[in-house]
Amino acid sequence: MKVTQAEIVISAVKQEQYPSELLPEFALAGRSNVGKSSFINKMINRKNLARTSSKPGKTQTLNFYLINEKMHFVDVPGYGFAKVPKSERDAWGRMMQTYLTSREQLRAVLQIVDLRHPPSKDDVTMYEYLKHYDLPVIVIATKADKIPKGKWQKHLKVVRETLKMEKEDEVILFSSETGQGKDEVWGILQKRMK
Repeated sequence: MKVTQAEIVISAVKQEQYPSELLPEFALAGRSNVGKSSFINKMINRKNLARTSSKPGKTQTLNFYLINEKMHFVDVPGYGFAKVPKSERDAWGRMMQTYLTSREQLRAVLQIVDLRHPPSKDDVTMYEYLKHYDLPVIVIATKADKIPKGKWQKHLKVVRETLKMEKEDEVILFSSETGQGKDEVWGILQKRMK
């Protein structure tokens, strides 16, 4: 998909703040600092519409990005951060659960993992959570440019096995640096937008 328009429309914390348009939505879930903002920026050909930060736990709201006036990316708070009070983490958890389990426009969750390392315990928990609620999952294994091409399949196998991925779930090699996987992701999203 050629992106000609992209903007952040709202940072929401409550259901009544969600956009009212009935456009398809794709949520982005991942550990803090796994590269969700870089993924969004690469997908929409923008340098910094989604703010990247070296400080984990920066995203504390559901950030809705309107793309070509046809769909939304929804960046949800990262998981696995240590420096945030438990009460705050619990509030984010409730906010995410409400969104993920009640939003009819949600077509799939893009779970972002770092290809360089086996998925963390938090990644496994998130995948199991999404499967428990019967939410379609597309795993995006990012930072592919940091691994020699000859080792990609070995690392993908580790991702699949660690997450205990179901056969029908897709895992896509991605790099925010090189654009590897970008067209493939757009192809999958466009099929699911219908």
